[in-house]
Amino acid sequence: MGCCSVTQRHTGTDEVGPDEIELLEISNAGLWSLAESRLQTSTRNGTDEGPQRCPSDPDPVSVRRDSKHNNSQLAVWGWTKEELHYRLYTQPIREWEGRAPHTYGDIIHSSSVYLHSGYTKAMSERYLVLFSFHLLILALDGSNRDFIYEGILPLSAIEVHLIPQQDSSSPHMFEISGPMVDSKIFICAGAAETKAWMENIEDRRYKSVRQQLSPSHSALSYLVPCDENWKKEELKRYLLRSPIMQWEGVPIQHMGHPRYLSLVHISNVYAKSRHLQGPQERLLVLFPSDLLILSLDCHRIRVKYEGRLPLKSIKAMERSALPGRLEFELTGELMEPLLVSCIYPEDYQSWIFQLQQPDKMPDSLPHHTPPPLIPKKRRS
Repeated sequence: MGCCSVTQRHTGTDEVGPDEIELLEISNAGLWSLAESRLQTSTRNGTDEGPQRCPSDPDPVSVRRDSKHNNSQLAVWGWTKEELHYRLYTQPIREWEGRAPHTYGDIIHSSSVYLHSGYTKAMSERYLVLFSFHLLILALDGSNRDFIYEGILPLSAIEVHLIPQQDSSSPHMFEISGPMVDSKIFICAGAAETKAWMENIEDRRYKSVRQQLSPSHSALSYLVPCDENWKKEELKRYLLRSPIMQWEGVPIQHMGHPRYLSLVHISNVYAKSRHLQGPQERLLVLFPSDLLILSLDCHRIRVKYEGRLPLKSIKAMERSALPGRLEFELTGELMEPLLVSCIYPEDYQSWIFQLQQPDKMPDSLPHHTPPPLIPKKRRS
């Protein structure tokens, strides 16, 4: 991919293509950072613009020198926090997924904690790294002195709670939970460390939730309407890693990989006598076992959960084929029929095909008993 100028191509959504999407890396709570993408551009094109400075990038020589006089701040493996931060920015992390760590910005706080399992009561060491708008969870390989990636959580999608001590000998713990993440309990070395985590996460979480998102920099504003295949694929990835408001049920990551999605308009078949008046814009997302229904705000910067329907209990029925109308009726058990109107013919055809498929092809075929065996004739 040739070099291109990102700053000259963010004036409108129509000028953004699949190549530019790779450069406009999603940051913070769903924002694309144009400044960070310049670094990605030069890196991917193999250009050498001199040594790149990472956020809070210390000089390794000075770090080693200062660490001799600061042994009280040793974190893990005899390394100081500054040394570990420098390594996170510059060295590869095993099983890492997504964009590079340095694109998440400065490290606000980090320390070694223990992950407590509520089922087995076992404890395993972890290293938590708090960025401006994300919390990184790393496992530790002590024998090789390696970090192992376990996940990164947007602060806007989690909550933090202090677990009170039962007595003076109880461990100092706090819990991270959220509608889209599994609950995790972490044990800190002392009360001061627990307080530091609580205060830092709450402070950054408040700023993350209160942050005013600009529609011109929102990922959704570029991907919606998803009228091209590359936009659909990018939107699938966006939904799996971004917070969804008022989410209910199991985390979206546990629903499997999205098979198909598109913007539609949904209305109640009996709209004249029901509260739902007129068509409502919705984003339908097809998963292996469920049909997820989402909505977008008017600025195309936030996604809201509206519900989900199990595929085994719903079916799409084609409406009368009228010119210019791409509609089908969604019926199912314990639900009122919904009229779904598609924008593009290819979306209409895909939904009809996907939602009319039988659950199990072998089970739909009649079972025939084999014919009886005819005994062989014997010579007399």
